[in-house]
Amino acid sequence: MAEPTVIDVAPLIERQRLTGFVMRLIVLSWVITFFDGFDTNVIAFAAPYLATAFKIDRAAMGYLFSAGLIGTMIGGFAFAYIGDRIGRRPSIIAATALFGLLTLIFALSTSYTQLVVIRLIDGLALGGMLPLCWALNIEYVPRRFQASVVTVIMLGYSFGVAIGGPIANVLIPRYGWQSVYVFGGVCSLIAAALLFAFLPESIKFLTATRAAPERVARSVRQMLPDFAVAPGTRFILSDERAGAAPTAPFRVSVLFAGVLKWVTPLFWFAYIVDSMAVFFLATWSPLVFEAMGLTRADAASFAAVNSLGGALGGLLLMRFIDNRGPGAITIMPLLAIPLLLIVGSVDLGHWQFLVLMFLVFLTIVGGHYGMHSTSGLFYPTAYRANGAGWATSMAKIGSIAGPTLGGLILATKMPVREIFICLALCPALMALCTWTIGRLYGSLRAAPAQARVA
Repeated sequence: MAEPTVIDVAPLIERQRLTGFVMRLIVLSWVITFFDGFDTNVIAFAAPYLATAFKIDRAAMGYLFSAGLIGTMIGGFAFAYIGDRIGRRPSIIAATALFGLLTLIFALSTSYTQLVVIRLIDGLALGGMLPLCWALNIEYVPRRFQASVVTVIMLGYSFGVAIGGPIANVLIPRYGWQSVYVFGGVCSLIAAALLFAFLPESIKFLTATRAAPERVARSVRQMLPDFAVAPGTRFILSDERAGAAPTAPFRVSVLFAGVLKWVTPLFWFAYIVDSMAVFFLATWSPLVFEAMGLTRADAASFAAVNSLGGALGGLLLMRFIDNRGPGAITIMPLLAIPLLLIVGSVDLGHWQFLVLMFLVFLTIVGGHYGMHSTSGLFYPTAYRANGAGWATSMAKIGSIAGPTLGGLILATKMPVREIFICLALCPALMALCTWTIGRLYGSLRAAPAQARVA
């Protein structure tokens, strides 16, 4: 029996398992998110040395932190648009090579102004790569694994954050603060070379943009080596509206069509307040731990351990999201609220404080993983990179506000411990939003594709 002349790509993706091809894609994505996390957050561990070398006070350090986050916000918009126009593969490779090069250049800075400017430009590529990476993986794995795969990929980011402390402790005392940026930049450029050699283009993107059938067929054979594709076969996506191709100019209004008029703003707001809490903790925790009496080396080590706690939270959450939808995220902020109130109001012993802070990171950062893993699920291939990119870029409002407000507060006479009481407002607002999104998600999945993109 002859092969059909038309093949629907969507069911091919849905019935596949986690094959060697998919696992290679996940590993490549894990590697680049690892160095994205390292290059983005190693400044938290280099901060005490930068403050000494450039005579930077805490408020000025907060502005330096925020400069990179402003860059990631702009980069999320820009690279998302590029990724939906020219493809996931070239955009990811370009972003990775760019942040590797700029991380190296950061090591050459000789003034506070140079630090801020380079940090801002570096943020463009660091923020642009992640949404594209999520989109590429979502477009290759079945729905039943999508949140889990994005979570596993983002473990690379957390490990990159976590390893920053130990690497800084080893390199900086011997070779200066520049050494960690040389390490991160060189490794990121090597990762870009690996991507150029092995990273595939999204099969859904190729189909939706009506790429040459030979390119789509080659991707099908990579994904399913035993699947026969006859010459001249035409490929379609049954779960996409005809004509909604990424070659059309992107309009922000498509992110608010149908049920998305509620889902998108709620998701953005939840992402903003969640990012405010996460980036305050990620940026300032080494200095906060120092203020609580830890040595500089111990503060960096405990901050790294807490980042791994956040990764554990993401792992605990991911299968619940795949099985129950985005509403499952709500459990994490609900658990974080009482933990923050206890840390901020109860006089704790040294180890009690550290254990509770580990649980705070587990719940708050774990919920952040949930936001990452669902940011691309609400939108079709035609605008998935833009949907995820706009969500992550809007979240940078919180990412910028967290470190900035933290620096201003820490520069006052307020006791460090009381900051955590104020921080509890963030997970409270996040829980309300994610619970509502969970209620709306069933309607979104049931809605026809036309209602989501037209």
